Amino acid sequence: MRAFLIIGNKAVTKPFNLNDLAGGAGRMDILCRFVAQALFVSHGIRKDVEVYLLLLGKPDPPKTIKIVGSEVKTMAPDERNIAGLIRRALKVKCDKDWKESTSGIYISKKGLKDLLDELSKRYKIVYLRENGNDIRSFVGKVDDCLFVLGDHLGLKREQEEVVLSFADGIVSVSPISLQADQCVVILHYELDRLTS
Repeated sequence: MRAFLIIGNKAVTKPFNLNDLAGGAGRMDILCRFVAQALFVSHGIRKDVEVYLLLLGKPDPPKTIKIVGSEVKTMAPDERNIAGLIRRALKVKCDKDWKESTSGIYISKKGLKDLLDELSKRYKIVYLRENGNDIRSFVGKVDDCLFVLGDHLGLKREQEEVVLSFADGIVSVSPISLQADQCVVILHYELDRLTS
């Protein structure tokens, strides 16, 4: 299994306007592209992938969306479709337990520490950062990993401290700062090379 977590520092925690993903929705466009690159292949969905979106924007943070590739039924790879499914999940009343909104899409009120505490029981936690170890030197150790990435703002200091307290490693896919969705494509490429 592979899992990916992106921290959306401004991503809104209420239903949002699908025509304003980059503005009023708190850069939800970044998260939607991230989901598309994490889950979709030509004519299909990766069944061995889970995606987690930690939404920290107004008015009711935190909220976490979980998307399970093996269970998703109605998702298309375009930003608007993915955003619509996230918006639907945000209409569900939730607490710290996962509540399903549509097939394979769940929501909870978990924050970063609670989420990593739960996921560290199933995955090795790998923090993706520009100054980390080259992914190719780490790639033999990446079975059942959760890769943690920041949005366009990166991780705040307190978020990074939480991630580092759980991290089994810090890796890099490039010495320069890339967009989160680009990082996911590179990670899949490196991992797919090992299993093909």
